[in-house]
Amino acid sequence: MKKRIIGILLTAALSISMLAGCGASGTTGGESEALADGVLTVGTNAEFPPFEYVGDDGEPDGFDIALINAVGEKLGVKVEVENMEFDSLVSSIGSKTDVAIAGMTVTDERKQSVDFSEPYFDAVQHVLVPADSTIASYEDLEGKTIGCQLGTTGDFIIEEIEGASDQQYNKAVDAVNDLINGRLDAVIVDSNPAEVFTANYPDKIRDLDGETFGFETEQYAIAMPKGDKVLAEAINKAINELKADGTFDALVKKYL
Repeated sequence: MKKRIIGILLTAALSISMLAGCGASGTTGGESEALADGVLTVGTNAEFPPFEYVGDDGEPDGFDIALINAVGEKLGVKVEVENMEFDSLVSSIGSKTDVAIAGMTVTDERKQSVDFSEPYFDAVQHVLVPADSTIASYEDLEGKTIGCQLGTTGDFIIEEIEGASDQQYNKAVDAVNDLINGRLDAVIVDSNPAEVFTANYPDKIRDLDGETFGFETEQYAIAMPKGDKVLAEAINKAINELKADGTFDALVKKYL
């Protein structure tokens, strides 16, 4: 009788331990909960060309969207993209979405809430100014009214500029429009979108390389649920395969 009771208690303890282990890793039975239903729900902010924007068909398009679709094919799952505000992407992971891809920079602050894939792109912030502006250095930005997209690296940079007024926008293009209309002295945005905006308004704005201002290179990666190692390994493996088979370079050539 005593042996039987001890056996039952040991079995119960083992079961509890196994359940606790599953909960902590964000996986079930060695599989990612994010992939279990065969659908990868992806959050993005389609206001960041050429990485993400709304295509002619009204759906999100761009380098990031093409990349995550290619990752989905490697994983054998259907990809569903949800377009939302950039500042809501991190908090949506694990509830509304499985992952997020949106030209998102890897930062220590974001790492407290989510895990990141291996970086897939290096970027640096650029400064957009009116065509006749005299701004040419970091010191020239002091005391100026500067626009950025809410929650981006540009937002964090402006906070550190002495006397600068940080004007936040949900869409980078809205900041650029205010720059053109004389309501801003400058806009801080990533290099590739800066090139796109300058190409669209070549006579109205100039694109200044962020290295001139001392801005550091940053890395984009896919944001994922905290602790889901199975998902992280699967996505990293897919990205590496896409780089090895030439798909990644083809997407760079097409979009960037």
